Amino acid sequence: MGGKMEEKRIRKLMTTMKCSACGQNYEQYGIEILGRRDEFWFMRVRCSGCKTNVLIAAVVKESKTPAVTDLTGTELTRFRKVGVVAGNDVLDMHGFLKDFDGDFSELFAGSSGV
Repeated sequence: MGGKMEEKRIRKLMTTMKCSACGQNYEQYGIEILGRRDEFWFMRVRCSGCKTNVLIAAVVKESKTPAVTDLTGTELTRFRKVGVVAGNDVLDMHGFLKDFDGDFSELFAGSSGV
């Protein structure tokens, strides 16, 4: 896929994202592609609503499916090493949430804060 076509696709994806300050979707004209290196795209995005500027890094894998993240490189590396969520993990979480009363202070009381 050509560079301009990829940029257009990235801009379109970014219009599905909301400003973290005011909640308004970004507009294509407020998205400036700063550059790319391999699968990493770097952009400056300006909200047309509140005028907030943010820097965004998007990772586009070989599948050409973009993923927008605010994770640092260290965090990305850490989470890439995490195993796949299994069906039993989902069932365990469902069981936990079903009986959870929402009291996080009690849940984390005495926790070492991993």
